[in-house]
Amino acid sequence: MKTIEVVAAIIHDNGKILATQRGYGEFKDGWEFPGGKMQPGETPEEAIIREIKEELRVTIKPEKLLMTVEYDYPTFHLTMHCFFSVITAGTIELVEHEAMAWLEESQLESVSWLPADIEVVRELQRHLAARRTLY
Repeated sequence: MKTIEVVAAIIHDNGKILATQRGYGEFKDGWEFPGGKMQPGETPEEAIIREIKEELRVTIKPEKLLMTVEYDYPTFHLTMHCFFSVITAGTIELVEHEAMAWLEESQLESVSWLPADIEVVRELQRHLAARRTLY
């Protein structure tokens, strides 16, 4: 089984998280954290900055790695590095996605996430709950 290594941005702003709906391919219409394949020689941070500029036409700053997901789809193994990120320049323009939504924590389960992204949502919920208990 081939392995695909990708990066994903958990873009946050004012307590909301960006979700995007795929507009193409095998997983069309599924919701995901935006990102894409790493290129040879790229660090995950370099890849996520490039991918988001290509897909959403904005510049982001990856702040922290939330997790790396290892997930087996029927035809490939996915390794996905997921970074908390903020937009530092630009206005979102959907290039490869058909829709986007800024979701509050209570709305995270309101969209049909792709299987690997469900693991990220669960970890994100744990992270947010733990952060709340600190304050």
